[in-house]
Amino acid sequence: MTTTAEQMRAWRGPAILTYGFRPFFLGAALWAFVAMVLWVPMLAGGLTLPTAFDPVSWHAHEFLFGYVSAVVGGFLLTAVPNWSGRLPVVGWPLAGLVGLWLMGRGAVMFSAGWPPMVIAILDLAAMVTLWGYLAREIILGRNWKNLVVLAILSVLILGNAVFHWEAAQGIYAASGAGLRIGLGAGLMLIVLIGGRIVPSFTRNWLVKAQLPARPAPMGAVDKAAVLVTLVAIGLWVVAPALPATGLLLILCAGLQAVRLWRWRGWHARREPLVWILHLAYSFVPLGALAIGVAILWPDQFGTIAAQHLWMAGAIGTMTVAVMTRATLGHTGQALTAGKGTLLIYAAILGSVVARFLAGVFPAQASGFYDLAGGLWCLGFLGLSVIYGPALLRPRAKG
Repeated sequence: MTTTAEQMRAWRGPAILTYGFRPFFLGAALWAFVAMVLWVPMLAGGLTLPTAFDPVSWHAHEFLFGYVSAVVGGFLLTAVPNWSGRLPVVGWPLAGLVGLWLMGRGAVMFSAGWPPMVIAILDLAAMVTLWGYLAREIILGRNWKNLVVLAILSVLILGNAVFHWEAAQGIYAASGAGLRIGLGAGLMLIVLIGGRIVPSFTRNWLVKAQLPARPAPMGAVDKAAVLVTLVAIGLWVVAPALPATGLLLILCAGLQAVRLWRWRGWHARREPLVWILHLAYSFVPLGALAIGVAILWPDQFGTIAAQHLWMAGAIGTMTVAVMTRATLGHTGQALTAGKGTLLIYAAILGSVVARFLAGVFPAQASGFYDLAGGLWCLGFLGLSVIYGPALLRPRAKG
């Protein structure tokens, strides 16, 4: 096979295995829904899973390392062939990679009584395999500029490994270094890759709409924002309670806010597929500001509530924005959001706000938790139902 199209046409199996985004985006959406359906009764004490993790650590692990790894896998398996000019993973090799991811979800859920090392190996298998594929494609395609993506993927894998080690040592892994390492890696993917696609997609839409505004090109502000964010997150990983960490995170928030403003997102407010990218990215500075404030003035609200602006806000919203747009584009549909997509966006954003308010108003936390969980389930169930059929059927000819 000499082209991606020829390779996909040669596949005679299920259409979902013709490109990496198909099984992994659908799997991510379904898992985000199922894991939250399980978490809500776990939080209320009405359900106990046979996992070696404590309930909160299971919840944190499965959304950060379970859900995010599927989205990252789907995105990279689709983007890397474009970056390297080489063929995508199709058919049974793709099915095998998805099987490794599913094996990890089952291993963690039913880990009680199993050796921690075995569970960690089973859970890490999918991402390590993806790392090997990405490394091969970058080397053979001589696509050296994307080595930074490989480095961040390495940090994400490291965070998951540290999370497993902390859980095995009896440490409360939900607030440990492993989670911060993994969350930091996810944020840096948004800062770097989001820093490419958000202004690019905005520029494309503005040109198509024949509007004169344009996002500012990559410049000194962007480079300073990326560097300060990297240093701030690194310091937060190793010293999350240090006052200097709080100050640096607030500086990071300011620089990232200026960077976002330079992309002129308000000019694209008529297209939800574009403004959701800007709104998702806004949670990077909002989360940095909230965590910085929580470190310096801990009586305002808890760091966990602030942290959810990064986890559910930046990562949750950005992954949904990317999955909806990529699914429409790669399945041959018009790049515009319908009413169902707007409902998905509203539900996810509402869930983020409700979860943050649970930390701000602890007396009403229970109600906000239920609201956040319900809206999250609504958003990802909607994503599965509305976008699932397109992921399962072949792309329309032409």
